[in-house]
Amino acid sequence: MSKVLAVFGATGQQGSSTVNYVLNDPELSQKYKIRAITRDVDSEKAKQLKEKVEVVRGDPLNRTSLSTALTGAHTVFIMTVNYFSPDGPDMQYNSGKTIADVAVEKGASYIIFSTLPPIKEISGGKYTSSPFDVKAEIEKYIRGLPIKSSFLSAGSFMENFQSQAILALQPAPDGTWVMARHFSPKSKWPLIDVVGDTGKFVGAILADPDKYEGKTLCAATAIYTLEEIIATISKTAGKTVVFKHISLDDFKKTLPPEIADTATEFFNYVEEFGYYGPDTEKLVAWAAANARGRLHTFEEYLEAHPVRLE
Repeated sequence: MSKVLAVFGATGQQGSSTVNYVLNDPELSQKYKIRAITRDVDSEKAKQLKEKVEVVRGDPLNRTSLSTALTGAHTVFIMTVNYFSPDGPDMQYNSGKTIADVAVEKGASYIIFSTLPPIKEISGGKYTSSPFDVKAEIEKYIRGLPIKSSFLSAGSFMENFQSQAILALQPAPDGTWVMARHFSPKSKWPLIDVVGDTGKFVGAILADPDKYEGKTLCAATAIYTLEEIIATISKTAGKTVVFKHISLDDFKKTLPPEIADTATEFFNYVEEFGYYGPDTEKLVAWAAANARGRLHTFEEYLEAHPVRLE
């Protein structure tokens, strides 16, 4: 009999990747019956999901709905979201904690949690990033529960390069495009096609949960320097993109005010300590080697989803 795999965030990037991967894998589709959990079962994406899998309402801020959604679940994929409010980190921590607690109460056997590197811990307190550190705190809590667990820690999303607000490329008078940053073009970034490839990492865990118990898959195809990223954008967009070093204050002005401080703190951390800390390259290589399926390179991603410079 198939085990119920409850997937939180099933209409989002990581959750939908997990759902689609399991459905299309001959072995896992027989081993697991998917239960997609979403806050809004009437959304367009939820309606599309209903054509393929069971869809139930589960609100991380509503314990009763979680109790219903997780009844009979064997494995639970937990994805928490950022709440953009002063008490957002506390809300996210409490939502992750509550989902995990209810999973244990309802007799689930295994949790897969989408975590992120503990920036404050890795940097010895020099840097903090609430979107990262709060997930690391949830991970720490889950590790202390009486349930088997493993963790997915995604690199920087290739999908983010579709966002002009993040990419912040500016046209120059000579026809080139300028990527202006306050950090080195030699800085290193683990990149993942989060929609196309998250399921391949989660799928590896689902296929052999005992092998990955207690472990973290630092999910990325590979590590790219900013120089390599710029060269790949140039090649696939058919435009010349160049790097320009600017001051920290000038860089902040290129970002939306609400994310400027958090983003620059994060960029400084990555340049100094590495995305996953000092062992970033080794951790990414191990995870990529264990992914269940071939991962998309950054060039392949941009060929399918080109950056439009006009």
